[in-house]
Amino acid sequence: MTLASLQPALPEMYLTAAVCVLLMVEVFAGAGRRRLIAGLTLAVLAAGAVMTVACGGAATRTLLFGGLYVADPLATALKFFGFVAVGLALFYSGGYLDRRRIQGGEYYVLALTALLGIFVMASANSLLTVYIGVELLSLSLYALVAFDRDSGIAAEAAIKYFVLGAIASGAMLYGMSMLYGMTGTLDLDRLAIEAAGASGAGVVIGTAFVVVAVAFKFGAVPFHMWVPDVYHGAPTSVTLFIGTAPKIASFALAIRLLAHGLGVAPGNWVQMLAVIAVLSLVIGNLVAIAQANLKRMLAYSAIGNVGFILLGFVCANGAGYQASLGYTLVYVLTALGSFGVILLAGSAAGEAEEIADYKGFAAREPWLALLMLVLMLSTAGVPPFVGFWAKLWIIQALLDSQHLALALLAMLVSVIGAFYYLRVVWYMYFEPAAPAHAAAPAPAARVVLTLNTLAVLALGLLPNALLALCARLIGQG
Repeated sequence: MTLASLQPALPEMYLTAAVCVLLMVEVFAGAGRRRLIAGLTLAVLAAGAVMTVACGGAATRTLLFGGLYVADPLATALKFFGFVAVGLALFYSGGYLDRRRIQGGEYYVLALTALLGIFVMASANSLLTVYIGVELLSLSLYALVAFDRDSGIAAEAAIKYFVLGAIASGAMLYGMSMLYGMTGTLDLDRLAIEAAGASGAGVVIGTAFVVVAVAFKFGAVPFHMWVPDVYHGAPTSVTLFIGTAPKIASFALAIRLLAHGLGVAPGNWVQMLAVIAVLSLVIGNLVAIAQANLKRMLAYSAIGNVGFILLGFVCANGAGYQASLGYTLVYVLTALGSFGVILLAGSAAGEAEEIADYKGFAAREPWLALLMLVLMLSTAGVPPFVGFWAKLWIIQALLDSQHLALALLAMLVSVIGAFYYLRVVWYMYFEPAAPAHAAAPAPAARVVLTLNTLAVLALGLLPNALLALCARLIGQG
């Protein structure tokens, strides 16, 4: 295997080398290492995004490392969006980490190892590679949740996440072992063929365990119990990270493991996924209405949005998968902005995590309130913002695949979900101002947050470009 033949795996090799370098810098840089590590990490991510675009990955589907690794346009695109999402998440988090005095080099190293896990899942072509990617991402996230060692709430959230995550990983491993036992292969290409010809309860049970693990990684009902506790208990910068970049990994896990590895026989998993999607839509949106904490509200909102993503997979066709990919990218972009506003709304005097903290926010911080308005309306699915088109793509895919009842349910819960998003807008613009601290200055972060929000608006005005990109990636993935 020549160096040129390894070019499709360049993002993983580059990121692994960067993690090693940052660890060495952390050890030897001395007292000023905290800001140095932060700057170097952002530079690594920016250079990685540029490199991914410049190298272009593999133009056609290419297998490496004995078939364990696949390089295709979909994997390349997911890696590029991973670089961008993690870069924005860490950029927004700098001021917060300083205020909480938890700025440390290991935080950035853990973020990069989590990103490496996302990359492994994006290019997985074997049950073994899938599991390695899942564990690499999960272990990094467990450590990030517990990163604030002085916070008992964060420690409790990390323990819950770790225990439940270990159970989900065990379920995935058990399901994979049953699939291997019934088909005799770990390779996803061969699994797709063998699973279609295999019969008996073994394949169905193995698939059920795999679906459970996928649902847990998405945070879907009834495997969602970790989501509100982790979103609420973790430092807000970690909540921002968990609520965005890992969604790309969850999509990669579903597209590789279900749509590809088990896609020839979707009858084994589509009905299971349909039930999970319906429960996520209903419970996520209904329980979010009762939340007073903004992070918990966005946690249940994430559960509801996961329901929409899974509905695309229920269609079990290219149109559904491309709608799910578009929805995932739109949700990640919007969630980055929403949590970015929460981070900037805080200061050394206190954090703005309760919905009541945003009473009169438009009078105190008119620009941040305007950005939050756009992001909340987009997440609610109000035109002309891109969130409206993302929901429409899912509903159209359901109608085209003859899932009329699911399409009607998706429209109904979209209306219900609009209530709690608009409640945040009401508090910001129509409630009398409550005594509150001034928001963090962070001029650079405000500029980037503005660009983030403008991207939400621009994609809403030109949605066909994103949909065409998703169609091309799914068609070539």
